[in-house]
Amino acid sequence: MQGAAVASPPARVSPSPSGWFVPYYRKGPRTVTNMPNTKPFNARATLDVGGNRYDIFRLDAVERAGYTISRLPYSLRILLENLLRYEDRLAGASESVEALATWDPKAQPDREISFTPARVLLQDFTGVPAVVDFAAMRDAMERMGGDPKKINPLQPAELVIDHSVQVDEFGTRMAFRYNVDMEYRRNGERYAFLRWGQKAFENFRVVPPGTGIVHQVNLEYLARVVFQLEAQNGAAPQLYPDTLVGTDSHTTMVNGLGVLGWGVGGIEAEAAMLGQPVAMLIPQVVGFRMTGELPEGATATDLVLTVTEMLRRKGVVGKFVEFYGPGLANLRLADRATIGNMAPEYGATCGIFPVDAMTLDYLRFTGRSEEHVQLVERYMKEQGLFRTEDTPDAEYSDTLELDLATVEPSVAGPRRPQDRLQLSEVKPAFLQYLDTLVGNGGETTAGAAGGATAVAPAHAHRGVDVVLNDETVRLEDGAVVIAAITSCTNTSNPSVMLGAGLLAKNAVARGLRSKPWVKTSLAPGSKVVTDYLADADLTQYLEQLGFDLVGYGCTTCIGNSGPLPGQISQAIADGDLVTVSVLSGNRNFEGRINPDVRGNYLASPPLVVAYALAGRIDIDWYNEPIGEDREGRSVFLKDIWPTTADIEAAVKGSVKPEMFTRQYATVFEGDDRWRALPAPESDLFEWDDASTYIKHPPYFVDMPRDPAAVQDISGARVLALLGDSITTDHISPAGSIKADSPAGRYLREHGIEPKDFNSYGSRRGNHEVMVRGTFANIRLRNQLNPEIEGGWTTHLPTGEKMPIFDASMRYQQEGTPLVVVAGKEYGSGSSRDWAAKGPLLLGIRAVIVESYERIHRSNLLGMGILPLQFQPGQTYTQLGITGREVFDIHGLDAALSRPEGPGTVQVIARNPDGGADIRFDAVVRIDTPQEIAYYRHGGILQYVLRQLLRA
Repeated sequence: MQGAAVASPPARVSPSPSGWFVPYYRKGPRTVTNMPNTKPFNARATLDVGGNRYDIFRLDAVERAGYTISRLPYSLRILLENLLRYEDRLAGASESVEALATWDPKAQPDREISFTPARVLLQDFTGVPAVVDFAAMRDAMERMGGDPKKINPLQPAELVIDHSVQVDEFGTRMAFRYNVDMEYRRNGERYAFLRWGQKAFENFRVVPPGTGIVHQVNLEYLARVVFQLEAQNGAAPQLYPDTLVGTDSHTTMVNGLGVLGWGVGGIEAEAAMLGQPVAMLIPQVVGFRMTGELPEGATATDLVLTVTEMLRRKGVVGKFVEFYGPGLANLRLADRATIGNMAPEYGATCGIFPVDAMTLDYLRFTGRSEEHVQLVERYMKEQGLFRTEDTPDAEYSDTLELDLATVEPSVAGPRRPQDRLQLSEVKPAFLQYLDTLVGNGGETTAGAAGGATAVAPAHAHRGVDVVLNDETVRLEDGAVVIAAITSCTNTSNPSVMLGAGLLAKNAVARGLRSKPWVKTSLAPGSKVVTDYLADADLTQYLEQLGFDLVGYGCTTCIGNSGPLPGQISQAIADGDLVTVSVLSGNRNFEGRINPDVRGNYLASPPLVVAYALAGRIDIDWYNEPIGEDREGRSVFLKDIWPTTADIEAAVKGSVKPEMFTRQYATVFEGDDRWRALPAPESDLFEWDDASTYIKHPPYFVDMPRDPAAVQDISGARVLALLGDSITTDHISPAGSIKADSPAGRYLREHGIEPKDFNSYGSRRGNHEVMVRGTFANIRLRNQLNPEIEGGWTTHLPTGEKMPIFDASMRYQQEGTPLVVVAGKEYGSGSSRDWAAKGPLLLGIRAVIVESYERIHRSNLLGMGILPLQFQPGQTYTQLGITGREVFDIHGLDAALSRPEGPGTVQVIARNPDGGADIRFDAVVRIDTPQEIAYYRHGGILQYVLRQLLRA
């Protein structure tokens, strides 16, 4: 199974046609600061806007030097300006400008450049451990005799608390208040820690909980499009494009606004906050041409699922995707943002739209000042970065095209965002999926492609009777038990949100109600959404169907769906039922949404409401009614689906600029609960040994001023032998904490009752909890004990089966280093730093796989774990590796010292039973000179800390 990729900077590799990655190593000096360049472009100039004078770095300076940059894609011109601006501070920047100006669209990426983002965006799950690391680095700096205040964000960093609210209560008007109260009860300690960080660190701002989802807040308020650096020492203010990296893979949502940025791991984000440039290859750029306009009945969600499917099939991992063509004029900014949001799902580093008149309209509409809008327009036009109908098409590495008129209503599932299904295909596809899980309950026929297509009428569903509200109902396979309007992807888009409200209104008018076994929820991305739903008088209809406000945050999509009602959960367990969720999100990986739910489907908000009404996934929307009206007449989906004209009228009449202005006027202040949290004013954090949320991490304890020499790895054991498409959801702790798990035992030992466990995400500031949840996913299949599903392994050589954490602790007591061996696309999924931190604390020294997803390889390296890759055509099964061998890895220091860059190391897998050894050469996936420095220092944070200590 192919996993969803995470948007990240392209790694220092070039994809070959076979999918094998060949490391490229740039010869020459490593990137350092404060070194003069030999061929400066002298791009610095002034620009007058509204009578004010600004400094800019002119892109036409490169044109004057003889290069044609108008042919470059919009995104590459943004990178070009970035290099020009740092030309006098980064060695080799002028040469990088030349390399970018002479970009060959068809060439495989083979040139490293540095990218210095204007800002860093954090959400609280990934942001808390970043602030924990900063606090620990301050302690280490003081211990080693340095100034702890040097540990401070050098680039603006903004954190939005949005990942901690859980859907505990639903279906009542009190749900929001109850869930927020529970959120503060569970997370008050970590919120107080963030309040301390907001005061202790410069350039660091926090958006309190209950405000919105990070990417929607970024789109509607934080994004500048053009950044303005205030004047210093009498100089003019400086203007430059707004760029960023974020600790969430869906940072790419802001690409819809013309802002270049992507998701990185928390480790890379911390380095960027500390002023370290992001090393990347000049990427290939795929152009996606759009024509026409969406047809009646199709939504922006249907469009993005179609785009995701097309680009996944095309293959754009590690590439930039840039949208162009006349169809852009028919896409609202919110539609563009929806497409940009899903870049991780189609595998691209980013999915960007150029700035145009639509961008300016959106800035005005969302309450940005007219002065700033004019500044954006003037700067972008002056730099040749503003798209009009007459703008010539850029050159692209490859292209594909979509006529928007061909988009059809769709969902994606049951396990991957790219698995798009037209509505007519959902029922037979689910029945086929059900057959693979529980066996064929009826006849099958061969499909056109040779696969089995389930025949719906012959399939016998299993079921369990459940008493709900004094009524006995039958819960069956295929029951929709969660219907959630959630996630930044869609709640940022008024057309689909108002469409859901209008469908609810039409359904209520026909007497329809949500099925009683469906857990319904509405979690908007910002308070503006509830404003315009109320203004359109649609809130009441959503509430009548159970879609009451449950919170402003990333709930169901991140796994914070909360528990199902007890009797529903019990029925699913008693009948071993295959139930499903339908959510308007962007992620539906197995085991992510809810432990009781086996299939998960992404859908537009109106379809989420429709599935709540139907109560089952296996409905033929075109031929089966949803239910009956008060007169007993059948009601079909087409009878309640709102028209495009109705939706347009609702958007025009109910979404108003003053809503944005009002809601964001006090965005950093928070409510009374936030302001009442303790926030001590001190440079160093006062750690509480009794805390189960915030613990001093061990990465910098006893760290010497100079790194130790690189050593080979000898006598290592395999902790996990895994298959293909192991996602960061499989590796990193996520979701609820089981009472009988290692993490649950730890919390109970510290006096925490299971009802107060909270989620793994909320406890990311405590490494003791997180390491115990690493590789603990309930769907993990470790081939050392394939008969057991979950986070188990076999301790060697004893052969004892035990949880992975317990085995790791025993190995560490024995002094045995550990490795992980896996297949293709290792590390797919969200940009989770704990997918690298956790393995490090488990004692894992190296990972050997067939291929990596970009961001995870970088994170492993950033934590000092050696990323190795099998040679083309090699797999661990082909080599005969069983996972019971003893591994030696030789020649590492020599590989890192090669002037042409790391090549291979020899791996010897010794047969413990005396059989023949397995010997093979593995590619060292340390891809840049800077990464070598990070690895030699034991990780990127140790490297930065030592550099700041010496500064």
